[in-house]
Amino acid sequence: MRNQRYSRHYTLPGFGELGQQKLQAARVLVVGAGGLGCPVLQYLGAAGVGALGIIDHDHVDLSNLHRQVLYDMTDIGQSKAEVAARKLRQQNPDIEIHYQVEKVHPDNVAVLINTYDLIMDCTDNFASRYLLCDACRLLDKPLIFAAIYQYEGQVAVFNVADDKGIKTDYRHLFPTPPAPLEAPDCTVAGVLGVLPGMIGTLQAAEAIKLLSGIGTVLRNKLMIINMLDNSNYIFDIPKKAPAAALYPQTLAELRAFNYKQYCTSESTVIHAIDAAELMKICYSDDVVLVDVREQHELPRLSIPHLSIPLATLPAQIEKIDRTRVIFICQSGKRSLTAAQYFYEGVDARRQIFHLDGGIIALENYLK
Repeated sequence: MRNQRYSRHYTLPGFGELGQQKLQAARVLVVGAGGLGCPVLQYLGAAGVGALGIIDHDHVDLSNLHRQVLYDMTDIGQSKAEVAARKLRQQNPDIEIHYQVEKVHPDNVAVLINTYDLIMDCTDNFASRYLLCDACRLLDKPLIFAAIYQYEGQVAVFNVADDKGIKTDYRHLFPTPPAPLEAPDCTVAGVLGVLPGMIGTLQAAEAIKLLSGIGTVLRNKLMIINMLDNSNYIFDIPKKAPAAALYPQTLAELRAFNYKQYCTSESTVIHAIDAAELMKICYSDDVVLVDVREQHELPRLSIPHLSIPLATLPAQIEKIDRTRVIFICQSGKRSLTAAQYFYEGVDARRQIFHLDGGIIALENYLK
């Protein structure tokens, strides 16, 4: 059965049984089982990578299904990592599948990635990207990166030396994180469902090439693809790294580094509160609750609030005129961005809060 499964690989010039054996001996960790992670997992699993690891803390949502095609309606509410592992085992029972339902953070990242040969960055936020970049550099792990934005995608291979022994990583490409509102996620900016499939498949192809030794991988290069006009550009990543003092140089420094604060410029005057704390203060005369989700997002808030989508916050910021301001979104990520923007651009003397866990946490509390 195994020979039949990979028979098209065996007959492929330049790949053959040796290439398949290299895939079967490899251990690959996929961080993020969303839009990019789904095609990466499906194609690497089908190709016969010997061991696949999956890390994702999120659950399947209806809004995921237009692009995360590994999941279906029966999976809604279940752990992405667990569902992905179950389906991949059905797809190819000959490979090992390991999964963990948790976030990657400075305290666990070294342990999580250390036993794998190759790391796939399929995350959707800057804090995770910089964390994986630093951890892979310190542990000397190849890292294949991809990202999407509306109709455009990026792919690169980091921490793999070229013929001159030069290695680059995410910090060579983006020395510092973008400012709040400069790089909205797909909840705000939108994404055509087919795009992460296209980019994730290219990401998987780079992994197969790197593991099997065929072709030329995108080491020290960034590929940018625009699906609207079919344009495709490959750029050399700058060889000069940012000053070493600006980011961790040891695993001990990495564990102590606050990536969330680094990527959001989060100030100590911005307070994360939980649903119970919100309900205690939200009806006070000096408090305004600001929902920064889009108008179509459900469930809608049933308590008094202002509805100002994050993308329109700069144009409507004068509407927020109370002493205490609470920002809320679906999961807590956009509300933190909104709070940071409000703090930097309006009035640092006000009390600024954002709801940790977003309306999902609030709904669970109110049940």
